[in-house]
Amino acid sequence: MHKQLFIVRHGKSSRDYGNISDIDRPLKEKGVNDGYIMAERLLAKQLIPQKIMSSPAIRALHSLTIFARVFGYPYQNIEINETMYFADKNKMLSLIKHTPNHIESLMLFGHNPTFTDLSNHFLNKTIENVPTTGLVWLKFKINDWAKINKSNLVEYFFDYPKNQI
Repeated sequence: MHKQLFIVRHGKSSRDYGNISDIDRPLKEKGVNDGYIMAERLLAKQLIPQKIMSSPAIRALHSLTIFARVFGYPYQNIEINETMYFADKNKMLSLIKHTPNHIESLMLFGHNPTFTDLSNHFLNKTIENVPTTGLVWLKFKINDWAKINKSNLVEYFFDYPKNQI
């Protein structure tokens, strides 16, 4: 049995709105376009998650909406998790480890530096930075999310919009 984890950093966002809070910053056009590029790449590999969970930040929610649209994923199945906005690596690990075991694949939308730290927690080769709309796909040989760790990683890839594939 295997579990798949998708770690997706939100798309490029705008800082052009000086009077709105960080959580409400929207995606730039580039962030929208990159979302479609990356979602289409996953769709082409037939890698569609069973469960999608996101930070409540507008830029993360908009990014996941693009992926969900491309996948034909039902919006009512998306979980918005308030703690993901401020979560550090350990909080994210706790969320992952508490995923119900009937879920075979989990996609997370959130923020750096946490998502780079989280990715590197599982990898032997360090990723310097997960860029905007960058994603890390990890496949683990486990039946129980509570047992997820570096030692049971069997396959992974790291992809991002500027990656020429």
